[in-house]
Amino acid sequence: MHLVDLWLTRSLSMCLLLQSFVLMILCFHSASMCPKGCLCSHSGGLNVSCSNANLKEIPRDLPPETVLLYLDSNQITSIPNEIFKDLHQLRVLNLSKNGIEFIDEHAFKGVAETLQTLDLSDNRIQSVHKNAFNNLKARARIANNPWHCDCTLQQVLRSMASNHETANNVICKTSVLDEHAGRPFLNDADLCNLPKKTTDYAMLVTMFGWFTMVISYVVYYVRQNQEDARRHLEYLKSLPSRQKKPEEADDISTVV
Repeated sequence: MHLVDLWLTRSLSMCLLLQSFVLMILCFHSASMCPKGCLCSHSGGLNVSCSNANLKEIPRDLPPETVLLYLDSNQITSIPNEIFKDLHQLRVLNLSKNGIEFIDEHAFKGVAETLQTLDLSDNRIQSVHKNAFNNLKARARIANNPWHCDCTLQQVLRSMASNHETANNVICKTSVLDEHAGRPFLNDADLCNLPKKTTDYAMLVTMFGWFTMVISYVVYYVRQNQEDARRHLEYLKSLPSRQKKPEEADDISTVV
C-alpha cells in the first residue's frame, strides 16, 4: 500500500507540474503572438488591447483566437479587405476614435457572422460601399462621422441588423437633399428614387419647353399668314379700276 500511495502522490505531482508547464507554454505562446504595442490577456477568451498605441494601420499579426479586439484611439485611416478574415472567434471590435475614411467592400469578411459589437464612432467616414456591412449581425456604432446621406448609405443601413437604432444616430454632414444637411438621417426617406424623380422632372420640363415652342411657332405662323393676306387684300384694293375703251362704248350703243 505504501508503494501505491507513493506512486499516486508522485503521479499527482507530475500531473500538476505538467499542467503548470502547459499553461506556461500557452501563456508564453500567447504573449509571443501579441502584436507589437498591444497587450494580450485571457478572460473568457483572448483579449487584445491596442488602444492608444499610435498605430497607423490594423496589425496583420493578430492572434487567430482573439475574442475582443480594441484598436481605438489610434491613427488608423482605412480598413482593408479581409483584414479580419482569420479571427473566427472575434465578438467585439472597437475601432472608434481613429481617422478612418475608407472601408473596403470586404473589410469584415470572415467576422460578419460572429461579431456582436462593432464600434466605428468618432471617425471621418463619409460613405462606404453598399456591401461593406453585408451579413453583419453586430450592433454597429457609427455616430460622429461626417456622413453623406444618399442612396448608398440608405442601402447600407437597411442591410444592417440593427439599422433602425443605427440610423437614428447618424447625422448627415451633407445630403443629396440639401435641406437635410446637418440633420438626423431620415430612415423612412426614399433617397434611391431621387435621381429618377429628377430625371422625370427634367423630361417634363423639356417636353413642356418643346410644346411651348411648337405652340408659339403655330401662333406666329397663323398671325404672319393673316398679316400677309391682309396686306395682299389692301394691295388689290389699291389698284385702279379698269376703264372702258371708247370703241367698246360705241359698239354697245349701236347694238342697242
